[in-house]
Amino acid sequence: MNEPRSARYHRLSRRVAMLSGAFAASVWLGLVVSGGSSILRSTAERVSGAAESAPSTVALYVVLLAVFYQTARLPLTFYGTYVLDRRFGLSSESLETWLTDHVKAAALLTLLALGAAEIVYLSIRLLPRWWWAPSALAFAIGLSAITRAAPTWLLPLFYRFTPLDRPGLRERLQSLCRRAGLPVMGVYVWGLGEKTRRANAALAGAGSTRRILLSDTLLQEYSDDEIEVILAHELGHHAHGDIGKGVLVEAAALMLGLAGAAAALAAGWRPLGLRGPADVAGLPVLLLAATGVLLPAGPVLKALSRRNERRADDYALRLTGRPDAFISAMRRLSAQNLAEEQPSRLVLWMFHTHPPLAERIDCARAFSRSAAPSDAAVAAG
Repeated sequence: MNEPRSARYHRLSRRVAMLSGAFAASVWLGLVVSGGSSILRSTAERVSGAAESAPSTVALYVVLLAVFYQTARLPLTFYGTYVLDRRFGLSSESLETWLTDHVKAAALLTLLALGAAEIVYLSIRLLPRWWWAPSALAFAIGLSAITRAAPTWLLPLFYRFTPLDRPGLRERLQSLCRRAGLPVMGVYVWGLGEKTRRANAALAGAGSTRRILLSDTLLQEYSDDEIEVILAHELGHHAHGDIGKGVLVEAAALMLGLAGAAAALAAGWRPLGLRGPADVAGLPVLLLAATGVLLPAGPVLKALSRRNERRADDYALRLTGRPDAFISAMRRLSAQNLAEEQPSRLVLWMFHTHPPLAERIDCARAFSRSAAPSDAAVAAG
């Protein structure tokens, strides 16, 4: 029996993801056991001329660790995000563009990691026993700020955005947002086509930064009705507060992970030859322990995500009253983005943040059968 193309793509992608996780764990464990982390810390101390937990030493250590990790992981990253996507016809970007984006992403992640490490080690110095609580709170605030700033600061680092030059569609979508009670600051074309053949739409930001983002690959191929129901789905997430609730869930998960990391560090810093809990050479221990604690939470978080997606689908159907457009849009998105249409129950539970295509279509058909024609007409406006 021939394996569907989408199933093969996702099977290989999952393999890369699992290898990446195993690679990260082996790096963190290897650095601590071999003494490599202490060597990196000593190098940072010599350059900074400060103690192991001083801000300058922490910053230099994080940079050295990030350079080492990103370099060692580069072949796996290249295969997973460039070779695989090109093999399955999802990528349209050149090698030069990929390299440029990879360097920018690596630099951004390093800056974020640097800030997170400074917060952790400042908290350890000030509150040796309870440092994990203020660290988790600071991370939650930072995550909320990043979510708000994404459309105006983060995404433009990687994509071009231009105002949508289709007045009829622009007014239709803005009217939809007003009906949902979620005004937006504008409608923009998201230049995905330069890098990928996938289609996407988003309602990004919050408050004064909230705006509609429609990929050029979506605008080229989809009808206005289909675009409307896709946006209505995104409106459903905002209407139900999924973004804010997601930050709270992430904060709770972070607090759990950091509490576990604190316990591991308190028990293991002496046997591992660290100078104390505030020794920055223990950072790989924190990363490994936090990941281990959070790993079992993955399926639970994905189940919550699938619940939110079902609720957003229902919201889109009720807001627009267009089940036929919803079904055609979901089918086209699934085919264009090479979605895995029939994952096994185990794969769905472990890896999928969205319900399978068949389930989403069945829900739309059920809505079509249950909705009275007058109700659909009113919802369609």
